[in-house]
Amino acid sequence: MEQLKQQIEQYKQEIAAFVAAGAEEVEQFRIKWLGTKGLVKAIMGEMKQVPNDQKKAFGQYLNEFKTLAETKLEALQASHSTVKDSASPSVDFSLPGDPMAVGSRHPLTLVRNEMVAIFKRLGFAVAEGPEIEDDWHNFGAMNLPEDHPARDMQDTFYIRKPEDGNGPTWLLRTHTSSVQARVMEQQKPPIRVICPGRVYRNETISARAHCFFHQVEGLYIDENVSFADLKQTLYFFVQEMFGKDVKVRFRPSYFPFTEPSAEMDISCLICEGKGCNICKHTGWVEILGSGMVHPKVLDNFGIDSNKYTGFAFGMGVERITQLKYQVNDLRLYSQNDVRFLKQFTGVV
Repeated sequence: MEQLKQQIEQYKQEIAAFVAAGAEEVEQFRIKWLGTKGLVKAIMGEMKQVPNDQKKAFGQYLNEFKTLAETKLEALQASHSTVKDSASPSVDFSLPGDPMAVGSRHPLTLVRNEMVAIFKRLGFAVAEGPEIEDDWHNFGAMNLPEDHPARDMQDTFYIRKPEDGNGPTWLLRTHTSSVQARVMEQQKPPIRVICPGRVYRNETISARAHCFFHQVEGLYIDENVSFADLKQTLYFFVQEMFGKDVKVRFRPSYFPFTEPSAEMDISCLICEGKGCNICKHTGWVEILGSGMVHPKVLDNFGIDSNKYTGFAFGMGVERITQLKYQVNDLRLYSQNDVRFLKQFTGVV
């Protein structure tokens, strides 16, 4: 015991007399005294040889020795600035910064914004509505009878459909025509709005179809609105979106909420009208449905169908994006594949 105390006293004197010339000497001090194989740990290991009745007193003596070494190390580190505070690390501000990856807008957002901008130049305002809709605004107000195929469960995601007929039916909207219904419900003519938004239909996901997609629909109601106004509006849109050289044709069609109705085709931009898989080798691609607003739809909202007329149209943002950027698989829009999205970096 006496020999051990004499050794510790000698160590204390050595520690007190130690002077470091730099950070390297400080590190050597730490290794020698407080390292894994340092002298402090070796001395502490001698506790096993101390008689039990003296362990408490000798333990305090060893702790004082250990504290002396630790205090000396802290003083040396402070004097030579070897301690780096993790909360405020030393930074060399003269070094160049780390490059940050530049993000980009989603291609659907790019095309949607461009579509909205084109119609805004024609005086259309943007209207939006809820994605969870009731049966009236989604179907009934749009002149879809109870037995219309679009109401079938294979096409519509129903959230609540009471079998006894008590209470409202709630569903995920199948088109943004429900936004048109809410606009006509709250506003009297003249009305000129476009309704962009996401819609849902219970369809099998494939390269050509998805269970959710995006639409931009338009509605214009005023006195003396004609089919010629509809055609010129859509001609302007197509030329602004795809260029002056694109060819356009209208085909008669049927929609419950418009009469007369027409679908609009443009010459395929991918094959330049020569025929490919996208246009089914016809040289034409259908991009939208349109027509004059059915008088019953106007009457549903108290709009005098004898005084006012209007036109409506609707198109899928995915289809327009497919033609503009030649995307051949609709699933790419929702898979978040960075390789696909990086292609649109820098596109405004």
